[in-house]
Amino acid sequence: MKYLIVGLGNIGPEYAYTRHNIGFNIADELVKQLGGSFSNLRLAYYSEVSFKGKKLYVIKPTTFMNLSGKAVNYWMQELRIPLENVLVIVDDLALPLGKLRLKMQGSSAGHNGLRSIEGLCGGQDYPRLRFGIGDDFPKGRQADYVLSNFDKDEQPELPALIDTSVELIKSFVTIGPAKTMTAFNK
Repeated sequence: MKYLIVGLGNIGPEYAYTRHNIGFNIADELVKQLGGSFSNLRLAYYSEVSFKGKKLYVIKPTTFMNLSGKAVNYWMQELRIPLENVLVIVDDLALPLGKLRLKMQGSSAGHNGLRSIEGLCGGQDYPRLRFGIGDDFPKGRQADYVLSNFDKDEQPELPALIDTSVELIKSFVTIGPAKTMTAFNK
């Protein structure tokens, strides 16, 4: 069984530790824990790793967030991975910091990366790991908020939250979505 794990984010050092790049950060930790490394290939940083007999193809699109679907669609076709085996890791304003939700389908909820994937990859029926980043921003300042770094008081929590996200991904590929949702969606 093979899976395409997609960490969403924006390339460039100015975005490296922003809220919007938590998908990249989780993908980095997953690949690190499984002994892999990324190569800069077509439309994405790309890695192949294995976990308990499962082949994981991990990408971080280099297309910038708003065009993520272009990279996801390319690698889905290239690797012949069905949409139900594509797990997208995304930041979510609707969830408090660090709250994790595995969903098997859903709307983009205004997230441009998800909207791009939805438009180019065949709809809304794909799994996504939603990582809560909170919504502590003044009206009209959403873009500034998601492109800002985590606050100093939030940063110490991040390593454990990223580790939990990696465990959720490992669970997803080994025991499946239903049991993973029961274990992690609290």
